[in-house]
Amino acid sequence: MRSVADVLRAEERMAVAALSPAERVRLALSLGARDLESFRLAQDPPLQPAEADRLLRRRRQQGRRTSRCAQELIG
Repeated sequence: MRSVADVLRAEERMAVAALSPAERVRLALSLGARDLESFRLAQDPPLQPAEADRLLRRRRQQGRRTSRCAQELIG
């Protein structure tokens, strides 16, 4: 028996598969912008967009080997 979530996942997968590559890139960028905005507004006080982006980039680098290039780019 398939759950409602399984049906929704399958429908979503089919909808994304029908998109052109350019539309997929546009979708990915819009989802990233939406998530950045959600993260930005969830902070107290809300961060500026550039600061939220920098903070997320720094968090992604935690635990990785130090890179001078990355440090210059994201502080």
